[in-house]
Amino acid sequence: MLAQLHQPVYRNYFADPFAWKFNREYYAVGTGPVIPSDHANAEDMTSAKIGGHEFAFPLLHSKNFHDWTSIGGALRVPDSLRGGEFWAPETAYDGKFFYLYYSVNMDGAELKHRLRVARSKNPGGPFEDVGYLMEHPEDCSFAIDAHAFRDDDGQWYLFYARDFLDTDNGFNAGTGLVVDRLIDMTKLAGEERTVLRSRADWQLFKANRYMPMYHGTYDWHTLEGPCVRKHGGKYFCFYSGGCYENDTYGVDYGIADNVLGPYDDSGNENGPRVMRTNSDLIGPGHVSIVVGPDDKTEYFAFHAWDAEMKARQFHLGKLEWTDVGPRLVL
Repeated sequence: MLAQLHQPVYRNYFADPFAWKFNREYYAVGTGPVIPSDHANAEDMTSAKIGGHEFAFPLLHSKNFHDWTSIGGALRVPDSLRGGEFWAPETAYDGKFFYLYYSVNMDGAELKHRLRVARSKNPGGPFEDVGYLMEHPEDCSFAIDAHAFRDDDGQWYLFYARDFLDTDNGFNAGTGLVVDRLIDMTKLAGEERTVLRSRADWQLFKANRYMPMYHGTYDWHTLEGPCVRKHGGKYFCFYSGGCYENDTYGVDYGIADNVLGPYDDSGNENGPRVMRTNSDLIGPGHVSIVVGPDDKTEYFAFHAWDAEMKARQFHLGKLEWTDVGPRLVL
């Protein structure tokens, strides 16, 4: 299978890639070890010391969109977060500052990830932590995969993933997607609205999963990694579903007429429609969208497993808007 797999643009561990273009150069930030080492496949190595400071999130740079090199860590970890578990960073630029949205868990096995934001004047950081995005972060036991989206009127919104335990109206218990308005780039309005939840069997993360923070066992389904793009007057919310640990993982989308929804992802009953495991990719997911060197062609930045399923690696593939919906073209 190794010879058939689509080749990554960066071979070290680099999950949840978010890529962006600034002044005709490219940057990417992801989940994984900041400094490549013999242990670069270990997901728990999410921070490292550089110049006496602890940094989280590996940061890459490219001048040509093809050759990507490490430029260190993105987030300078504040003392209060040292030893934390850092996941799924994304950036946004408001014309003055670059903002880094991410989640951190300080509670070990309880997996109580919560959303925070950091800020920098430069795309290459370092990003300095500003604080929690929610006014009362303790009210949400698990929130990850923050994605900032600016609508046509200039208003910013934050899409992210959080947990739902009910099975009302045919929904599955598990992680789903929500959206809230950003009051400014560092604080949410507290007006959260549900975007999409799991209904399909392929979105199963794990059957009979014991969740210690909820004191119960569930057939747990997962939608995560939101990425929003407006196309043809419609809002497309891409997401990853299934279990990132195996080949069930893939990318689908919901469509809405309004940024706040309602979003509809019907038509995915037989599996994810944008990308899924095949002879080229194993467990592809967690997309972001970046424009290519011609300033027109759109590309998915995403991760997929290597052939031995030891590392999630950074890939690029063209986004094509077809008559049946958006698709990945390798």
